[in-house]
Amino acid sequence: MLEVDEINLTDWSFWQRPFAERNEAFRRLREHPTLVTFEEPKIEIMPQGPGYKAVVTHADLVEASRRPQDFCSGKGSISIPDMPGDVHEYFGSMIVMDDPRHAKIRRIVSRAFSPRVMMQRFEDQIHTVAEEIIADLKAGKGTGDFVLDVAARLPLQIICKMMAIPESAYGTVFDASNVILAGNDPEYLPTGDPMGMLTKLMEAGESLQNLVQELARERRGGDGDDLVSQLINANIDGESLTDQEMGSFFILLAVAGNETTRNAIAHGLHLFTAFPEQRALLLSDYDGRVSGAIEEIVRFVSPVIWMRRTATRDTTLNGHEIKEGEKLVLYYNSANRDESVFTDPDRFDITRSPNPHVGFGGPGPHFCLGAHLARQEVNVMFQRLFTEFPEIKAGTPDRLFSNFINGIKHLPYTLS
Repeated sequence: MLEVDEINLTDWSFWQRPFAERNEAFRRLREHPTLVTFEEPKIEIMPQGPGYKAVVTHADLVEASRRPQDFCSGKGSISIPDMPGDVHEYFGSMIVMDDPRHAKIRRIVSRAFSPRVMMQRFEDQIHTVAEEIIADLKAGKGTGDFVLDVAARLPLQIICKMMAIPESAYGTVFDASNVILAGNDPEYLPTGDPMGMLTKLMEAGESLQNLVQELARERRGGDGDDLVSQLINANIDGESLTDQEMGSFFILLAVAGNETTRNAIAHGLHLFTAFPEQRALLLSDYDGRVSGAIEEIVRFVSPVIWMRRTATRDTTLNGHEIKEGEKLVLYYNSANRDESVFTDPDRFDITRSPNPHVGFGGPGPHFCLGAHLARQEVNVMFQRLFTEFPEIKAGTPDRLFSNFINGIKHLPYTLS
C-alpha cells in the first residue's frame, strides 16, 4: 500500500501496477488535504517543465471543467509537457483550443454532426456494420481476438463511413490511431528513443491529415452528404474550416471516436465475463438496463484517464490556491471512483443510479461531442452480440501500456 509521498504518477512503473493498487493510490490522493504536485516527465529532446497538480476528486474536476476561463486548454490538454510549436493542436484539434476559436470550430462541427437526419443515418450504419460483424463471427472458428474481430471494427468502420473514406484506407486509419494513442507501448512505438517516437507520431498524424485533406479538396463546393463534405462546405456566419483545421479535426475524430469506443466495448465484454451476475441482470431486461450498463462501463473503465488544463490567473479551486501558469491534470479515472459521489465505487453495478460519471469529460465546453454516437455503438454491438452469443466469454486482456488511455490491445474470446 503506497503512502502519498511514495506515489509518483509521472513514473511509468506506477502504471504497470495492478489496478487495485493504482485505485488505492488515487484514493489516498483524494483524501489528501491539498492538491499534490508531481514532477513532469523528463524527455531528452525537451526541457523539463515546472510540474503539475493532480486533480483527483469529483468536485474539483467538475469545478475546473466548468471554468475554462480560469483553467484553459489552449496551452495543451493532451500532453503534460508543453509540446513544441503547434504539435498539440495538430493532434488535438478543438480539445486543445479555447474560446472564441474553440466555439467557432465546435459550432461548425456541431452543425454538421448533430442534425437528426445525419444521426439517423449513422444509427442505420451502426446496425449494418454490427450485422456484418455478427455474420463473420458465425462463419468463424468460434474464438479469436475480440479487439480485432469486433471492438475495433465497429467504430472504425462507422467513422470511415461517416466521412465516406474508401475501404482501402481503413487500415491506414486503424494503424495511425494505434500509434497516436500508443502511450509507452513498444508494440506501436520505439520506446526509449524519443526522436524515433516523435517521428513515428508525426508520420501517423501526417497520414491522417493527408488522407482527409485530399478528400476535402475533392469535395469542396460539392453537395455530398458525407461528413467531410458537410464540414468542408459548412459556412456559419461567414466561418468555415480551413484545410489544416479539417485535417486536425479528422485526427481527433479518428483517434477519439475509434480508440475510446473500441475500448469501452472490449472492457465491457471483459467486465461481463468477470461479473457474470451483471451479465445475467442485463440479459434479463436488456432494453431496460442497457443505458445504465453503458454508463457504468464508462465510469468503471474511464477510457480516457486524464486531460490537462493551465491556470490563466491566480485563483482558487474549491479552496485550493492556484497560481497563474500552473498545470492541472484532471484524472477522470479517480473522479469516477470518488467515494463521496459513488457508493462502493470499486463495484461494477449496472443498476447504479444516479451515476454522474465524467467518463465523457467534465461539464463545460469540452464535453465529448460524440458521446451520443459512442453510446449507440456500444448499445447496438452488445445487443446483437448477446442475442446471438449469450455465452461469449473473454480471456485475459493484453493491456495498453499507457497513462493516458485505459486500453485493451488484444482480448481472446470464445463464443461458447
